[in-house]
Amino acid sequence: MFSAPDPGLLRLRVSTRAVIGVGLSVAAAELAGLSLTASITAGLAALLALFTVQDATVRRQVVTTALLPLAGFPVLALATALHEHPLPRDLAFLLVVFCGAYARRWGPRGHALGIFAFMQFFATQFLHAQPSQLPELYAAVALAVAASSAVRFGAWCIERRTPPPAAPAPLTGRRLARPTTRQAFQVTAACAFALALGQLLSQERWYWAVGTAWWIFVNTTARGETLVRGFRRVLGTVAGIAAGLLIAVPVAGSPAPTAALVAVCVFGIFYTAAPSYSWMMFFVTVMAGLLYGLLGVLHPGLLLLRFEETAVGALGAAVAVAVVLPVTTHGTTNAWIQRALHCVRACTADAARRLAGDTAADPAPRVAELELLLGRVRHTLAPLVHPLSPLRARKARARQVIALLDDCARLVRALASVAADPDASHDARLAAACWRVEAAVEALVSPGAEIEGPPVQPVQAPAHHPGAEAALSHLHELEQALAELATPLRTSPRAPVVSA
Repeated sequence: MFSAPDPGLLRLRVSTRAVIGVGLSVAAAELAGLSLTASITAGLAALLALFTVQDATVRRQVVTTALLPLAGFPVLALATALHEHPLPRDLAFLLVVFCGAYARRWGPRGHALGIFAFMQFFATQFLHAQPSQLPELYAAVALAVAASSAVRFGAWCIERRTPPPAAPAPLTGRRLARPTTRQAFQVTAACAFALALGQLLSQERWYWAVGTAWWIFVNTTARGETLVRGFRRVLGTVAGIAAGLLIAVPVAGSPAPTAALVAVCVFGIFYTAAPSYSWMMFFVTVMAGLLYGLLGVLHPGLLLLRFEETAVGALGAAVAVAVVLPVTTHGTTNAWIQRALHCVRACTADAARRLAGDTAADPAPRVAELELLLGRVRHTLAPLVHPLSPLRARKARARQVIALLDDCARLVRALASVAADPDASHDARLAAACWRVEAAVEALVSPGAEIEGPPVQPVQAPAHHPGAEAALSHLHELEQALAELATPLRTSPRAPVVSA
């Protein structure tokens, strides 16, 4: 958590800003004379607005933030109206779950709006809100969005100088072949399972199981990622419950200490979200205990129930990813690897054209795209290289794949750097070397396919320019790395490179 890289102290600044934004939102609700329930709603809405909106540009972030109430208000009305009618309420909740997960197909904006809508229904159950409270809940959400936006886009717009990291385009498909569509059905099945078992444990706190199942699927695409995330959520919850017994129970809802500790938890949620999901869940669990203390219902038995509901939700997620339209780690990882290899080939071709004198060819954007694609490869392979993974042979193959792809990225960066040199010259050997790289990529992504040979060129005396010699060296090493990739990638069906 503390040793993870934080270039430009970005996580520190974003976390500090979140504390200010959430604190200002709660203060605005209190100054407006709203109830405790509405003030907590305002704090949660501000936290979500600051946490979930991750569009690529500030303008898009502003639009998405402005749309949050449009997604949340109808859900709040539905949840409060059905709060005392269990069966319609449960069916409506599952509908919100499906729509919220399905919205991820529209990228960061759909992702943020789906989460916000889900959490408005969840918050209504958490706070036991009634229809008579709906006007002040609307006011609380509106104040929270306005206050958090004033901090994020006005007083401290970090994203204007440090834009959020870009993300590669998601894997696509049609109908049930689209990963986001399959996941929508998985999430709904997991939440239905969690809802049924959660209500057997408690008719009042069953929503914790549904919330666990929902959040386990956030930012995951394959079965292995989901299972590891479920394990980390349970681990963080257990640690948070232990801390809650030592912190939240003694505080017992005292306003000043509770406010200070909640601020620490908000900071911890934002600061640890990227490097450690377990630590993030630790802070979420402690904060939940503090809010229960503020509502006057906290006791040790409630924290134990929190763990049981979390375990039920994690079990529901595990069952859903294994049974309902499973998206395997093997298939997802291979898709990202193929995209990365195609990017290597395109970058090599652009570099060759640049060295041949085509000033319009620029491999730099391809290099940036390759870094993003390799990030997705590492993310999907993370379950296999996890220290607790029992699949030693597959772990070794996965590590070999990551190491060789990292070598490819290093060599492509070096090749692009050489190509950017205006004095670098071209000789006939570069065309043949680039063709060999393209052939090596084609052999990996389409085994057995035949591609046309390099164009026949007259024999020329080598230029012996330092730029050309360096480019040839990088191309030769790149060809070797691609050849070595064939060993871990070309495995028999009984022993796949990666599989969950």
